[in-house]
Amino acid sequence: MARDEELPDRQARQRIDKWLFFARLRKSRSLAAKTVEAGDVRINGTVIRQASQAVRPGDVVIVSLDRQDTVVRVLKPGERRGPYDEARLLYEDMTPPPAPRGERNSFAQATRDRGTGRPTKRERRQTDRLHDLSGGDED
Repeated sequence: MARDEELPDRQARQRIDKWLFFARLRKSRSLAAKTVEAGDVRINGTVIRQASQAVRPGDVVIVSLDRQDTVVRVLKPGERRGPYDEARLLYEDMTPPPAPRGERNSFAQATRDRGTGRPTKRERRQTDRLHDLSGGDED
């Protein structure tokens, strides 16, 4: 009887690479495994690097994709990779809404507008040429 009691718990668990594939968060299972091995997936705040790591209903999964993190709560394991409407039932999307258009995200803050901040090598050479044309050294 002990095995029958463990069966529902075992069915409720699923490998993270398989779940990401069934939930349509990655295009293929091998791509999901590579994403996990690269350290781009966190389960309940812990970075995982093994595609065999199990997820259960209630776990919070954070997947870093491009310039955005997708935050989802696992509702149930998948049985197959079905259409989007079916895959959407596997998780609850908890991703925070994007910043309003006027605000700059971290990526936009890391880039600078032309003419602001420290000059580039090219801009410095142009400034030096300008000083040479205007009379040179005044010191």
